[in-house]
Amino acid sequence: MTLTIVVAISENHVIGKDNKLLWYLPRDLKHFKEITTGHSVIMGRKTYESVGKPLPNRRNIIITRQAIDIAGCEVVNSIEAAIELCKAEKEVFIVGGAEIYKQAMHLTDRIYLTIVHQDFDGDSFFPEIDKQLWKEVHHEDHEPDERNLLPYSFITLERH
Repeated sequence: MTLTIVVAISENHVIGKDNKLLWYLPRDLKHFKEITTGHSVIMGRKTYESVGKPLPNRRNIIITRQAIDIAGCEVVNSIEAAIELCKAEKEVFIVGGAEIYKQAMHLTDRIYLTIVHQDFDGDSFFPEIDKQLWKEVHHEDHEPDERNLLPYSFITLERH
C-alpha cells in the first residue's frame, strides 16, 4: 500500500487558522477531489469538523481519542489503526490536520503538495519536509486567474 499525504500549505508552512482554510483556490479543491475520489481518506476529528460531512465517493476514516460515532465514517483512535483498516488498498490518503500529518510523516511514501505562494498568519502548520528524504517528481506552477486569486504550485514528492 502507498500511503500518501495531500496538503496545501503557504510559503511559511501554514495550513489553517481557527480550524479553517485561509485561502480559496477552486483549482486546488478540484485537484484534491481528482486525487482522492474512490479511495480511503484518513483525517483527524477537527479536520472532519471543519469539512462538516463525509467526503463523497470516498471511504472516510476519522482519528479521534473520543468515543464517538460519526455517521458515514469509520472512527479509530490512532493513525496505525486507520492504516490497518486500509491494508488491502493500493493507495490511501492522509488529508489532515496538523497533528495527523505529524504522526503520519514517517510512514508516508508520497506527498501531493500544493504551495500557495504567500505567507499567512495561522495556528496550524505542516511539518518541515526533510529534503534528504524526499525527491520532487512533478512540479507545476500556476499564476493567479479570475477564479484562483493567488499563485500556487502543485508538487509531487516521493520518498527516496
